[in-house]
Amino acid sequence: MGSGVGVFFSAPVFLRNNDVEHEYRQDSDFYYLTGLDEPESVAVLLAGEGRARLVLFVRPRDPERELWDGHRVGVEGARERLGADEAYPIQELPARLAELFRGQGRLYYHLNRHRRCDEIVLNAIDAARARGRTPHRWPTEIFDTDPLVHELRWRKGPEEIALMQRAADITRDGHLAAMQQARPGGFEYEIDAALRGAFRRGGAERCAYQPIVGSGLNATTLHYRANNGPLRDGELLLIDAGAEYAYYACDVTRTFPVNGRFSEAQRALYELVLESQKAAIDRCVVGATIDEVHGVAVEVLTRGMVRLGLLTGEPLALIEQGAYRRYYMHRTSHFLGMDVHDVGAYFLDGKPRPLEAGAVLTVEPGLYIAAADPQAPEALRGVGIRIEDDVLITPEGPRVLTAAIPREVPDVEAACR
Repeated sequence: MGSGVGVFFSAPVFLRNNDVEHEYRQDSDFYYLTGLDEPESVAVLLAGEGRARLVLFVRPRDPERELWDGHRVGVEGARERLGADEAYPIQELPARLAELFRGQGRLYYHLNRHRRCDEIVLNAIDAARARGRTPHRWPTEIFDTDPLVHELRWRKGPEEIALMQRAADITRDGHLAAMQQARPGGFEYEIDAALRGAFRRGGAERCAYQPIVGSGLNATTLHYRANNGPLRDGELLLIDAGAEYAYYACDVTRTFPVNGRFSEAQRALYELVLESQKAAIDRCVVGATIDEVHGVAVEVLTRGMVRLGLLTGEPLALIEQGAYRRYYMHRTSHFLGMDVHDVGAYFLDGKPRPLEAGAVLTVEPGLYIAAADPQAPEALRGVGIRIEDDVLITPEGPRVLTAAIPREVPDVEAACR
């Protein structure tokens, strides 16, 4: 950050209805910097003269409120447990923030995220500037915190990788439970419940995102969310679901037969998607780009679609024309970390960013064939398949954090049995 002062606000609380709140989930940047998952908190980082200070503003201990809402870390806990150099009650923020701004020429803060927070910060600048006749400085430059913090978050350290591996292990248990429970005559919501139950039993705080549990034609809707359809004999079930553990996300998709056996046509399409995924994962190396990973997946899928009769023509020409988008309309990868679509710049100086050791990304090719598509062979109509894994970039090559979740055809069918 260099010299200056940085201000970070916790996530607000949102009401669901009347006095009932939505489940609280801390702002990822705030948690990354502080480890505090309580609302009504502010972190102030001061850097300069070779040292840094952390000042936390938190809710004070209150036995009556804690009886209703649970334990608070309090001012003392902010110092003793979270390592703050100074800590104060949140009510003192407006007055003390102006004092913390004095002597600082640069302010690091994300403007326009929450207007209420902007007002507090801008009022503090005004109060610091009001003493302009004194020798003190005040912030005259404002820099966005996102590029700085997000660069730190983009490269995962050993402790973060261990947490992501734990999230992957819990996610494995959820997908195995789903494969074991799915059978003709059931419903998508039963599988959704099995997933969520396994995640919670494994110690995950929550799902990393709302699960997609799409059977049959529902699997061809990319962001299907209803999860209430029937499971029918002869159809495939696509599940896109991941656990969040200690604020780190997992993101996995598996597609498997409801009755435990792929048909010949389903197997051919599945093995094509798997072939493309393996080739894309092999490209997840230091120095490669997400665009290159996507390009590998597209090339394998396009050649396979010609082979299966979904497309007609020369593969490279079809790729140049974008013909593959009829059945593969999304990108192959995104970054993964504390957020399921995690932070980190995809481009540097206008060019795709080379991957570095410590980055984690998904690899998730798929094919989605509409039920009424006249161009597709009849046996493939209404079939949606996606296979997704989480890949850590290392100097030695790609490490698949979710490799323990079955994806080879014999392993998937065995898990379903």
